[in-house]
Amino acid sequence: MSAHLKEGVSAITKKGKPGDWDYVKTGEKLTKEEMETLADNIQEVARIDDKGFIELSRTGSTIAQIREYRIVITRPPFSEALEITAVKPLKEMKLSEYELPEKIIERLDREANGVIVCGAPGAGKSTFAEAIARHYQKKGAIIKTIESPRDLQLGPEITQYNKSMASNSEMHDILLLSRPDYTIFDEVRDTNDFKLYADLRLSGIGMLGVMHGSSAIDSIQRFIGRIELGMLASIIDTVIYIDKGMVAKVYGLKMKMKTPSGMYESDLTRPVIEIKDNLTGALEYEIYTYGEQTIVMPVTTNSIKEKKTSRKQWKRRR
Repeated sequence: MSAHLKEGVSAITKKGKPGDWDYVKTGEKLTKEEMETLADNIQEVARIDDKGFIELSRTGSTIAQIREYRIVITRPPFSEALEITAVKPLKEMKLSEYELPEKIIERLDREANGVIVCGAPGAGKSTFAEAIARHYQKKGAIIKTIESPRDLQLGPEITQYNKSMASNSEMHDILLLSRPDYTIFDEVRDTNDFKLYADLRLSGIGMLGVMHGSSAIDSIQRFIGRIELGMLASIIDTVIYIDKGMVAKVYGLKMKMKTPSGMYESDLTRPVIEIKDNLTGALEYEIYTYGEQTIVMPVTTNSIKEKKTSRKQWKRRR
């Protein structure tokens, strides 16, 4: 899956698949001279290879893409010693190989225009995003990507843009003028990325964002505070959580005017964002404002029954 080389340390390789891998030490400790030679050769090949390029070069760090391999080189003072990390893509997956229910496929084809794909590092998020991109492309859709660095493995029909080479306004203008049906935003990280994702989605472009998150609800919470709560369901309608290379959870978001679960007074009615499991239709979370706070409340059938029972008992005692 990847190779990790560092000055003064034996090379380590990561072998296996998402969720099931081992670290294996290989060879003797690498000297500074050996590491310098490797780093120079990598950069030279990236410059002369037809399918290679230097993605990013800064003081202390270089990111190169050579064919399907992404290689990161760090040097002092950025790192305390010279280090090289090479990552290769895993198996190219088709959407059909994920064995998604037909209900989810139909949602992706017809309803989902603001999709978030989340999961832990190495869980297989980008591989799944690639599968969706190829699925849309085969249906005749125009696909663009926003990446930094560019490491999605896609066909020549899909244009890949480097986010670090353009400002948000430039990226916005280019994508609106090129009129894609869908844009794959790989690695939504900081506030500017969240704002760009939201801006493009509200402009009418179908968006699929990839981000790190330990759970599906965590990725939704990362938008809270960066965008207005009332716009959340318009920007995100589907959240897909990837675990160990497979789809573990699919949520749908929808805004309603209602009394939040567990509250029973009619004057507590407010806009509530419902987060439902797409397969079972079960309501799992609600997001709403209470005073000046934004509440993300888990909803369970048992807790609602208990609150209803206690409410009835309170009324009887009264």
